[in-house]
This record gives sequence, C-alpha cells and structure tokens, in this order.
Amino acid sequence: MFKKEYTLLQVTIFAVFINLILYHYPFISYVTEHLELSKSSAYITFACAVIALFGVQMLLFHLMALLGVRFFKLFLMITFVANSIAFYFVQTYNVILDRAMMDNTFNTRYSEASAYFDPKILLYVLLLGILPSFIIYKLRIKPSKRKHLLLSGFGTFILSALILYLNSFTWLWLDKNAKYLGGLAMPWSYSINAVRVELKKRRTNQKQLLLPDGKFRDNNKTVVVLVIGESARASQFSLYGYNKETNPQLKKENILVLKNTYSTATYTTKSVASILSYDGSTSNSYEPLTNYLHRMGAYVEWRTKNWGAPKEKVNHFYEAGELKKMCQGEGCDYDEVLISNLNKSILSAKESKILMVLHTAGSHGPTYFKKYPPSFEHFTPVCKTVDLKECSKESLFNAYDNTILYTDYFLAKTINKLKKLHLPVLFLYLSDHGESLGEYNLYLHGTPYAIAPDVQKKIPFIVWESKEFLKLKGFTKPYIRPKERYGQNNIFHTVLDAFGVESPVYKRVDDLLR
Repeated sequence: MFKKEYTLLQVTIFAVFINLILYHYPFISYVTEHLELSKSSAYITFACAVIALFGVQMLLFHLMALLGVRFFKLFLMITFVANSIAFYFVQTYNVILDRAMMDNTFNTRYSEASAYFDPKILLYVLLLGILPSFIIYKLRIKPSKRKHLLLSGFGTFILSALILYLNSFTWLWLDKNAKYLGGLAMPWSYSINAVRVELKKRRTNQKQLLLPDGKFRDNNKTVVVLVIGESARASQFSLYGYNKETNPQLKKENILVLKNTYSTATYTTKSVASILSYDGSTSNSYEPLTNYLHRMGAYVEWRTKNWGAPKEKVNHFYEAGELKKMCQGEGCDYDEVLISNLNKSILSAKESKILMVLHTAGSHGPTYFKKYPPSFEHFTPVCKTVDLKECSKESLFNAYDNTILYTDYFLAKTINKLKKLHLPVLFLYLSDHGESLGEYNLYLHGTPYAIAPDVQKKIPFIVWESKEFLKLKGFTKPYIRPKERYGQNNIFHTVLDAFGVESPVYKRVDDLLR
C-alpha cells in the first residue's frame, strides 16, 4: 500500500470516504431517529441528507487539496485527530457541536475540562485519529492537475445539488434540522462554529454600552446576596417535590421557593449574562447589573469558584484560590470557600448599598462526586466515572443528588451567616441552567435551547428576606409577587428595587418585590 504512488485526486476522494465512514455515525443516527422510516419518502430524505453531506465535503476537501500535497497531508492529519476527539464527546455525552456548544467549550477552564478526561478517549484518538493520520502520512502522493481537482470537487457538488433539487420535497425537513445536522458534520461542526464564536466574541468585546444613569432614593443600609448556582435542576430539590430528601437544611429556613422558573440558556456564559442583563438578553452588549450598581456608588464584590462572568468593573473580584487563604476546614475545597469572611467584608464596606455575588461550582458534571465533601456522600452507590453511560441510573442520580444535598447545606449556612448581620438582607439563589442525567440519552447540558429537555431549563429559585429587610420594605411576612412563570430576567429589576434605585431601565413588571 505504501509503496504504490497515488494521485492527489485519488487521496482526496479516499479521504472524503474515510471522513464519512469514521466520524459520522452520530449524524446518521440523528437522521434515522428523526425520520418516520415506515414511509418510503423517509428513505429519500435520508439519502438526500447523506448526499448533501457528501457533496459539501467533496467540494471542501478538494479546495484544500488545491493548496498542495504537503498542506493537504497536514490538513488531513490535524482533521482526523481533531475529529476523533470531537467524535468521543459527541458519542459519550450526546452533544451537538453547534455555536453554543463551542462557546461553552471555549469558556471552560482547565480544571473543569480535565474532569472530562477518561482513558477511553486515548483509544478513540489512537484508532480514529492517529492511525488514519499515520496512513495519510505514509502514502506516496503525486500532484494532480488543478483542473482535475476542480472538476471532481465542483462536479460532485453540482451533481449533489441537482439531486437535492429534484427531490425538493426533502428541503423542509433538511432546513428544519440543518442546525443539528451541521453540528454533527465533521470537521465543519466544530471548526466553522469555533470561527463563528470568535467572530461574535470580537463584536461583543467592543466597549460595553452604558445604561442610563440611575440613583438611590435613600441611604438605608441594604445588602443583597446573589448566589448563582451551577447545573442545578429543580426536579432534584425536595423543596420542589423530589421524593428523596435533598433539602433537609433549607426546609428549616423561612424561605420562599419559586416554582416554574426557567433559565434563558443551557450553558453558563449565556445564562450569567441573562441574569445580570437589564432586558434578560444574553448579548453582554450593555453593562451588567454589577457594573451598573458599582457606577452608581454601591459596593460590589464578586466571589467565584466558576467562570463565565462578564467584563467586571467592581470593588473586588475574588477567585476561589484567593479566598482559600482565609478559609479553614474541608469545605475550603468546595463552594463553602465563597463565604469565607463574608460578613466581615460586608460590615467593612463604607457604602450603604452592598451587592455580593457568589458564583458556585454547584453540580457541574461529569465528576459530580468531586463537587461535595466526602461527608456528604449520603446517597449510595455513587457513579465515579466521567463516562456517565457506564453508570447505572441509580448511581448517577445518587452522585448528582449528593451535590444538591451539599448545595442545600451551603445555602442554609450562608443564610445563617447573614442572619447575624442584623441588617436588611435580600438573599437570592437560582441556577444558571439545569442538567440532563440520561433522559432522552442526553447528559450534562448545553443542548440547543430549542430542543433541550426541561431538565436543562427548569431551575431552582430560592429567596430569603431578613426581618430587617421585611421591615424596611413594609412587609409583614416574606413576600415575592406570585407569577405563573419566573425567569432570570427577574433578577436585575428585583435587585434595583431592593436597593431603592430610580432608573429609566427599571421594569416594574419584572420586579418581584412589587
């Protein structure tokens, strides 16, 4: 095989078929699962989907081949290795590599990304990445005439387009599913969507637009603590009716549990942007709540064991590593580190309006068993592998439920700390998004919002108001305006009201204290 000399045209066509065969099982599976194969027209639609994929890949691979033998070899070797990694994650977690997922990937820190490592990935890279790359590297390839490459690439593409044109009844289905098919086509799914993410980032990285000036109506000392959860789904909270006791501490507190709350997105960066946005959008075009209040003269502190914060202009921004220096006990390696010297920081602030944001690690997978101290391993047996498909449903749910049990403890501990301040305090907790635990064969989060199941969108929203806060607001008991549906868009305007802010962007309809 390696002694024979092949033309660049032959190798290009061979590479297209290898690429289709090795990395497109998820693509084929998606098509077959979403077609009614009992109908004969479904088989034509299936064929058209494959032909469309083949035609596009023939054109693009041939265009790459025009750049020369050495470049094309390098392109194929990088592509096959990258495809093998992408294929592993698509197969293991049933993700779709659309723009949202690539944005989520780029905003994942090394500490979280390393949690996805499983020795099995090495097998994927070896067999589906390095082996075909080695074959390409060893092949003896002689150049082909450019006109032959152009004729082959464009000819196949035009023929494919003609077949699709003659079967125009399939267009509606292909168009409806284009986003998901594109997110499963290798290597264009992750490469093109990575470029789209970068282009969007450059646009949004422009100077944040300032909101219209606001002002405080009074100088009453007021504290708002906003806890942003991670990957917590409402369905696993016993406060929301779950049959396992995952909230033994919070149920003792005089809290308000807001039912029917939905996230705006299914991954962190977009959800956090929505929580802090005046209009609930995920664009980050305008200054977030934190920056807006700081500009008005409030004391704002952001404490994080996570990522995804917008461009912050606050008094202090603390990473977990910095907070750990003033922390003691086993909880310092977990979310408890975020409340180290919390009261001291609040009491030392000279400003009358104080916003503390605690961004937790919460229930981020796949290593759920690492998100809580060993003493919180209450539900057993526990899934302790990143390949969640290998776990039983019971062990996977147990591991996740233990993270909720620890979140319950962390939130209750925070509330009890705040009680000791004897100040008007509004405590708000809601998650950035939910999580899939094998339902519909989906795991983790980040599924395109339009098709994401409710478990990735339905989130917990918990409110606590100190006695002093109730008195300040004229409430006789804890109060939040009843609504049929709550959302992350409620945070901005509720916090403005808590601080007594007058602002042109304030929306009474989204304020939960009115």
